Amino acid sequence: MGKTYERIDGRLRTFIEAQPLFFTATAPLSGDGTVNVSPKGLKGSFVILDERAVAYLDFAGSTAETVAHLRENGRITLMWCAFEGPPNIVRVHGRGEPVFRDDPRFPELLARFPDIDATAHGLRAIIVVHAELVRDSCGYSVPFMSYDGDRDLHARRFAREDDASLSAYFEKKDHIATSLDGLPGLPLPLPPSTV
Repeated sequence: MGKTYERIDGRLRTFIEAQPLFFTATAPLSGDGTVNVSPKGLKGSFVILDERAVAYLDFAGSTAETVAHLRENGRITLMWCAFEGPPNIVRVHGRGEPVFRDDPRFPELLARFPDIDATAHGLRAIIVVHAELVRDSCGYSVPFMSYDGDRDLHARRFAREDDASLSAYFEKKDHIATSLDGLPGLPLPLPPSTV
């Protein structure tokens, strides 16, 4: 049976920090809007800020659904599954916000991610999530899968971009400045990095 926790610490924190992959789920307020689920990985791109807050780096991608939904309503759920070891699933339900590159908080937040070269991945924002509900449950039906390592394709693709070319790339994509449902997404042109 699932349990509810007051904070992200101890066994939960250890479990979350050991997972190489997690998923985000967001949705617009509109009942007929598009629900979005995204996988997130890359070693060093996720941190626990404190017992009630986490953050992850939002890198270049094909859409900006999570950013758009957070800008509209802030609702987000993060989920980790144990693909190795004892079965477990942890969900953090909360309120999130994108902290964009021109935000005064950006440099201090980025310093919390010392184990990844964020410039090599087309960093767009840092997503900060404040936990409102933390739950775990059995992962009995989650299959065993092994983690062999991160793919290098993302860094190989985006490491060659500077602020101007990255912004131009985003401006050509259909669902970066606006979501699939027409919500404001990533502010373009992309603000220069403050770091």
